[in-house]
Amino acid sequence: MSASRRASRGRATAIAAAVAVAVLTTGLTTGCDAVNKALDCVQTADTIADSVTDLQQAVENAANDPAQADASLDSIEKNLRTIGDKTDDTDVNKAVDELNQAVDNVRTAIKNGDSTPDVGPVTSAAGELTKVCTS
Repeated sequence: MSASRRASRGRATAIAAAVAVAVLTTGLTTGCDAVNKALDCVQTADTIADSVTDLQQAVENAANDPAQADASLDSIEKNLRTIGDKTDDTDVNKAVDELNQAVDNVRTAIKNGDSTPDVGPVTSAAGELTKVCTS
Protein backbone atom coordinates (compact mmCIF):
# COMPACT_ATOMS: atom_id res chain seq x y z
CA MET A 1 0.00 0.00 0.00
CA SER A 2 1.46 3.39 -0.95
CA ALA A 3 2.22 6.08 1.60
CA SER A 4 -0.38 8.42 0.06
CA ARG A 5 -3.05 5.74 0.27
CA ARG A 6 -2.17 4.98 3.92
CA ALA A 7 -2.30 8.70 4.71
CA SER A 8 -5.67 9.01 2.96
CA ARG A 9 -7.08 6.04 4.88
CA GLY A 10 -5.66 7.47 8.12
CA ARG A 11 -7.34 10.82 7.54
CA ALA A 12 -10.61 9.13 6.62
CA THR A 13 -10.46 6.96 9.72
CA ALA A 14 -9.73 9.96 11.95
CA ILE A 15 -12.63 11.87 10.40
CA ALA A 16 -14.95 8.90 10.83
CA ALA A 17 -13.96 8.52 14.49
CA ALA A 18 -14.46 12.20 15.24
CA VAL A 19 -17.81 12.21 13.50
CA ALA A 20 -18.92 9.08 15.32
CA VAL A 21 -18.25 10.74 18.68
CA ALA A 22 -20.06 13.91 17.62
CA VAL A 23 -22.96 11.97 16.15
CA LEU A 24 -23.33 9.77 19.20
CA THR A 25 -23.34 12.83 21.46
CA THR A 26 -25.89 14.53 19.22
CA GLY A 27 -27.89 11.31 19.07
CA LEU A 28 -28.66 11.56 22.74
CA THR A 29 -30.84 14.56 21.98
CA THR A 30 -31.96 13.91 18.39
CA GLY A 31 -32.78 10.21 18.31
CA CYS A 32 -31.37 7.07 16.80
CA ASP A 33 -32.64 7.63 13.26
CA ALA A 34 -30.56 10.78 12.84
CA VAL A 35 -27.52 9.01 14.26
CA ASN A 36 -27.91 6.08 11.88
CA LYS A 37 -28.30 8.35 8.86
CA ALA A 38 -25.25 10.40 9.81
CA LEU A 39 -23.15 7.28 10.39
CA ASP A 40 -24.28 5.84 7.05
CA CYS A 41 -23.28 9.08 5.36
CA VAL A 42 -19.86 9.10 7.03
CA GLN A 43 -19.19 5.44 6.31
CA THR A 44 -20.16 5.81 2.67
CA ALA A 45 -18.15 9.03 2.34
CA ASP A 46 -15.17 7.14 3.77
CA THR A 47 -15.66 4.42 1.16
CA ILE A 48 -15.87 7.07 -1.56
CA ALA A 49 -12.61 8.60 -0.29
CA ASP A 50 -10.97 5.21 -0.78
CA SER A 51 -12.48 4.96 -4.28
CA VAL A 52 -11.16 8.43 -5.13
CA THR A 53 -7.68 7.32 -4.04
CA ASP A 54 -8.09 4.24 -6.26
CA LEU A 55 -9.19 6.51 -9.12
CA GLN A 56 -6.12 8.73 -8.73
CA GLN A 57 -3.86 5.69 -8.87
CA ALA A 58 -5.80 4.24 -11.81
CA VAL A 59 -5.38 7.46 -13.77
CA GLU A 60 -1.65 7.44 -13.01
CA ASN A 61 -1.47 3.87 -14.36
CA ALA A 62 -3.98 4.30 -17.19
CA ALA A 63 -1.51 3.21 -19.85
CA ASN A 64 -1.10 -0.16 -18.12
CA ASP A 65 -4.74 -0.81 -17.18
CA PRO A 66 -7.35 1.58 -18.61
CA ALA A 67 -10.22 -0.50 -17.18
CA GLN A 68 -9.06 0.24 -13.63
CA ALA A 69 -10.17 3.89 -13.88
CA ASP A 70 -13.58 2.81 -15.14
CA ALA A 71 -13.96 0.38 -12.23
CA SER A 72 -13.06 3.14 -9.76
CA LEU A 73 -15.64 5.47 -11.31
CA ASP A 74 -18.26 2.70 -11.10
CA SER A 75 -17.45 2.21 -7.40
CA ILE A 76 -17.83 5.92 -6.65
CA GLU A 77 -21.17 6.07 -8.49
CA LYS A 78 -22.47 3.00 -6.63
CA ASN A 79 -21.58 4.56 -3.27
CA LEU A 80 -23.15 7.87 -4.27
CA ARG A 81 -26.41 6.06 -5.03
CA THR A 82 -26.22 4.53 -1.54
CA ILE A 83 -25.90 7.97 0.09
CA GLY A 84 -28.59 9.48 -2.13
CA ASP A 85 -31.03 6.70 -1.28
CA LYS A 86 -30.52 7.11 2.47
CA THR A 87 -30.79 10.85 2.92
CA ASP A 88 -33.20 13.68 2.37
CA ASP A 89 -30.67 16.28 3.51
CA THR A 90 -30.44 19.05 0.91
CA ASP A 91 -26.73 19.73 1.48
CA VAL A 92 -25.80 16.05 1.23
CA ASN A 93 -27.84 15.67 -1.96
CA LYS A 94 -26.17 18.74 -3.47
CA ALA A 95 -22.72 17.34 -2.62
CA VAL A 96 -23.71 13.98 -4.13
CA ASP A 97 -24.90 15.72 -7.32
CA GLU A 98 -21.64 17.67 -7.60
CA LEU A 99 -19.56 14.54 -7.13
CA ASN A 100 -21.68 12.68 -9.69
CA GLN A 101 -21.06 15.48 -12.19
CA ALA A 102 -17.30 15.40 -11.55
CA VAL A 103 -17.28 11.62 -12.03
CA ASP A 104 -19.26 11.99 -15.29
CA ASN A 105 -16.73 14.56 -16.52
CA VAL A 106 -13.80 12.21 -15.86
CA ARG A 107 -15.63 9.30 -17.50
CA THR A 108 -16.37 11.46 -20.58
CA ALA A 109 -12.74 12.60 -20.76
CA ILE A 110 -11.55 8.99 -20.68
CA LYS A 111 -14.07 7.94 -23.36
CA ASN A 112 -12.82 10.84 -25.50
CA GLY A 113 -9.27 9.50 -25.31
CA ASP A 114 -7.82 11.56 -22.47
CA SER A 115 -5.33 9.20 -20.83
CA THR A 116 -4.69 11.61 -17.94
CA PRO A 117 -8.02 13.26 -17.08
CA ASP A 118 -8.11 15.86 -14.34
CA VAL A 119 -9.43 14.12 -11.22
CA GLY A 120 -9.02 17.27 -9.10
CA PRO A 121 -12.74 18.13 -9.28
CA VAL A 122 -13.60 14.58 -8.11
CA THR A 123 -11.23 14.95 -5.17
CA SER A 124 -12.67 18.36 -4.29
CA ALA A 125 -16.26 17.16 -4.55
CA ALA A 126 -15.49 14.10 -2.40
CA GLY A 127 -13.95 16.41 0.21
CA GLU A 128 -17.09 18.54 0.17
CA LEU A 129 -19.26 15.47 0.64
CA THR A 130 -17.18 14.38 3.62
CA LYS A 131 -17.46 17.91 5.04
CA VAL A 132 -21.24 17.92 4.65
CA CYS A 133 -21.52 14.47 6.25
CA THR A 134 -19.48 15.58 9.23
CA SER A 135 -21.14 18.93 9.85
